[in-house]
Amino acid sequence: MSLIYILDLCAVSICAITATLEARRSELDLFGVAVIAVIAGIGGGTVRDLLLGRLPVYWVHDATYVAVGLTAGVLTFFLVRHLRVPKNFFLLPDALGMALFTVIGTSIAINLGTPWLIAALMGMITAVFGGVIRDILCNEVPLIFRTDIYATASLSGAFLLIGLDGLGIDHNLAVILAMLATVAIRLAAIRWHIHLPRLSDED
Repeated sequence: MSLIYILDLCAVSICAITATLEARRSELDLFGVAVIAVIAGIGGGTVRDLLLGRLPVYWVHDATYVAVGLTAGVLTFFLVRHLRVPKNFFLLPDALGMALFTVIGTSIAINLGTPWLIAALMGMITAVFGGVIRDILCNEVPLIFRTDIYATASLSGAFLLIGLDGLGIDHNLAVILAMLATVAIRLAAIRWHIHLPRLSDED
């Protein structure tokens, strides 16, 4: 299996776990959690494939993605029922899942020969749209609109991956470096509450 495929399955699993932790606050039943976990895991990649014209979308011809998301969500559901999980603990796996999906989406777009800017946008869409759908289904304001630097971290990682590829760096190494950079930026934003200027901010 390729590195991208392995990372993709890991990202689906992590995002399904994150979705389950987030859904806990909405007091959903097992079926509701399972649906949200799967959608969160495959949502961003689905939007990406639709925009790139990769039809049928990737999980239709490889049910492993759905199975991994479903399994991760259900196991997490039963686990957290007996554990006290800090309110914002989901932000940590969410940062890792976002980084994984960033490099995956960007790599797929690069391999399809899209322009560099479109490749970066596809990486960001892959990374954030699953979370957007998750939050909407949980009746929450999407994390991308209510938190410190989020999509910007994804775009930064995507641009770094494209730049390293342009320099002739081994793609697998570039993927790992870009992923680590994305996680570092996101965690720094969480730790020090770094955000872009807001329209309501005073000069």
